[in-house]
Amino acid sequence: QRAWYYNTVFVDPRNEDLVYCPNVELMRSLDGGKTFKNIPTPHSDHHDMWIDPQNGKRMIIADDGGAQISYDGGNSWSTLNNQPTAQIYRVSTDNAYPYHILGAQQDNSTIRIKYKSSGPAGITESDWEPTAGAESGYVVADPLNPEIVYGGNYGGYISRLNHKTGENRAINVWPDNPMGAGADVQKYRFQWNFPIFFSPNNPKRLYTAGNHLFVTENEGQSWDMISPDLTTNDKSKQASSGGPITKDNTSVEYYCTIFTAAESALEKDLLWTGSDDGLVFISRDAGKNWENVTPPAAGKWMMWNSVETDPFKKGTAYLAGTKYKMDDYAPYLFKTEDYGKTWALITNGIDKMHFTRVVRADKKRPGLLYAGTEFGMYISYDDGKSWKKFQLNLPEVSVTDLTIKDNSLIVATQGRAFWSIDDLSMVQQKEEALPAQPLKVFAVNDAYRTEGSGGRGRRRVVKIHNAGANPLAGSVFNYYVNNLTDSAAFSISIFDKAGKEIKTFSRKAKLPADKITVSNGMNQFNWDMLYPPGETVDSLILWNGVVGSAKAAPGKYMARFRYEKDSAEVPFVIKPNPNYTLTEADYDQQVAFLLQLRTKFNEVQDAIKHIRQLRSQLKEFTGRLGKEKDNAGLKQAADSIIKKLTTVEEALYQTKSKSSQDVLNFPIRLNDKLAGLYGVASSGENPPSKQVKEAFADLSAQSDAQLTTLKAILDTDIPAYNKLILASQVPVIGIKQE
Repeated sequence: QRAWYYNTVFVDPRNEDLVYCPNVELMRSLDGGKTFKNIPTPHSDHHDMWIDPQNGKRMIIADDGGAQISYDGGNSWSTLNNQPTAQIYRVSTDNAYPYHILGAQQDNSTIRIKYKSSGPAGITESDWEPTAGAESGYVVADPLNPEIVYGGNYGGYISRLNHKTGENRAINVWPDNPMGAGADVQKYRFQWNFPIFFSPNNPKRLYTAGNHLFVTENEGQSWDMISPDLTTNDKSKQASSGGPITKDNTSVEYYCTIFTAAESALEKDLLWTGSDDGLVFISRDAGKNWENVTPPAAGKWMMWNSVETDPFKKGTAYLAGTKYKMDDYAPYLFKTEDYGKTWALITNGIDKMHFTRVVRADKKRPGLLYAGTEFGMYISYDDGKSWKKFQLNLPEVSVTDLTIKDNSLIVATQGRAFWSIDDLSMVQQKEEALPAQPLKVFAVNDAYRTEGSGGRGRRRVVKIHNAGANPLAGSVFNYYVNNLTDSAAFSISIFDKAGKEIKTFSRKAKLPADKITVSNGMNQFNWDMLYPPGETVDSLILWNGVVGSAKAAPGKYMARFRYEKDSAEVPFVIKPNPNYTLTEADYDQQVAFLLQLRTKFNEVQDAIKHIRQLRSQLKEFTGRLGKEKDNAGLKQAADSIIKKLTTVEEALYQTKSKSSQDVLNFPIRLNDKLAGLYGVASSGENPPSKQVKEAFADLSAQSDAQLTTLKAILDTDIPAYNKLILASQVPVIGIKQE
């Protein structure tokens, strides 16, 4: 059997006749290796295995699907998806919301996975799905339609998948399957991991590269070759691959190919390519003319793995290359500022054995660079003059690719799947020294307005092993505090677009939801964009619950941080949800209406509270009165007021409800109806409808009539009753009559 990986043989330490050989399949011998039979495993292409020296039936197998465990000598194995061990080649993102992270995983499907989940457990298997391409290639989404995805694979295969219709169309540049043949006989040489990418300047322009650069503007119906052969085209390096017994030609072995390419976002006609055999080319006229600008210090046979154009300076580009296939594990990062005329090696600070695979430039801070190596991440704040480890909680693992989306840094790894820093704002604002002032609030990253307006239900949180953590919801604030004491006052107030306070959070807030925890050093606070919900009244049974929390409309807001006598204000932006076509004015109308409805609901709820307090006082007072005839008038007057109060209360709330199902027998009243109307008005992303506004006007008028009646009782009946009490000279302290 052909062994793609290791030919290592494993012997059970307690039984020398029991031998295992992991290769494409897992083979087992019961007679010391004379004969072998296949053992079924959850995945193929095995790399390694371990046998417990104390218990030969306990084994671990490592393969392209991760690792699986057996407790019965290989008769049964644990599932594939029990750990995040995917081997990802390249990473890209789309323009959906929430956006997807896309990549190809070795010996598995390509994947696209949401960067955040609406589920309570975090980002799980339900948030990912297979997409275009296959195990080895680039995967990129159409910038104008994220449901259209293009993916590559070995053999020059490119597919166009429409996730909406399910159509999967092959659009190979040259649809002649090369399987089994060497690179020397191919019309075009496409490597296992050939580039596929869209123009940052023209969303209809899709590139791919073999040994030439190709482009299409009609979704692969036709391809134009826009370059000569941009490799050495060394025929001695293109022979059929394999040993004297069997050949092994899948195109992963092909050489003299373009391994990376890019178009500058600053200059639409500027193209860069880097080949796996050491050459770097540039075109400044969209491919009409090409110039060899290979860095002289790179020497021969560099495999250029990534090229990055600077987002701020024209003519500036960064290259990452490797020579590990020639036992040279040194990092190779190069930078040019003059379109490749001169180059500088920029690897100071990177371990001499950490060979580099990718370099990316930050989109907000000039000179801030990120590099992925075979042994983790590095960061540079001085345009590559010096580097430092940037590992944080990322496992020290091979980093194959990086991309930045919505100010998040997304990492592709070989063996530990995808990782992400969800908000780079703190990285971008880092200074050499810690803040000296008592309070420093950092600039806030823009945040999207998510769906929903704050419902009444609470979702049960379910913990799932290996679920990805969702990014913090809402607007996220980072701030630094010095010399904080336990008694120090600290608060954060949020103000709307007109400068009116929405809500204040503090260390000593009465409500748990309004409390914040602060400590010395760096702190983080996230506002969920919600206004305070409607008023609650103890023991009320409401079919529609309490009015929820309106979500702030898109626009510019402000937060004020107070720490004892120090304060700081920071502006922040809520961006509209890209999935909807509402204008900011549309959102403003919805939020204003919901707040108006909440105000009316609160007035009704406060009235119910007031009624109950008054009734309680009246009953408590008359309960202390004796049976004398002189007290009869006071009791009758109190009963009359209580009756009026109860009539108002019964119009505002269904007092007959004693359990949640009683509303099926007794019609709900005004507070419950207002809560129900709030649910209708907040159920979508739209301005209030005509009928919603009319219904509110009707319910508001009914509520106002009852509130007016209550005000008359408060303004007339209660003062008159107090005068009656005084005129009757009833003792304040009651004396029990014998």
